[in-house]
Amino acid sequence: MTDNVEGVEGVLGPDELGAALGERATLVQFSSAFCQPCRATRRVLAEVAGMVAGVAHVEIDAEERLGLVRALGIARTPTVLVLDRAGRIVRRAAGQPRKADVIAALGHAV
Repeated sequence: MTDNVEGVEGVLGPDELGAALGERATLVQFSSAFCQPCRATRRVLAEVAGMVAGVAHVEIDAEERLGLVRALGIARTPTVLVLDRAGRIVRRAAGQPRKADVIAALGHAV
């Protein structure tokens, strides 16, 4: 997969993500292979996406998508972006999130 980073100014779509956006919101996780907190983050985001209708969870391997990582200024993994239904980035956090914080951030997207 190649990085399509044209117009990544705060809006991501299926071309950039390599997956469809959620109907209401999308949780985008940038991970790396040996990142312990990434595994826990994957579980939290998958659980929240399973609880909230219309929310998708997309995990992106940061090492495979360096162009996108650079375009978005991702400095560490895990980094989580919360996108609204149009793919606009409404929240961003680095590090392992708490479930309550993810749910609260979704409130800004839906």
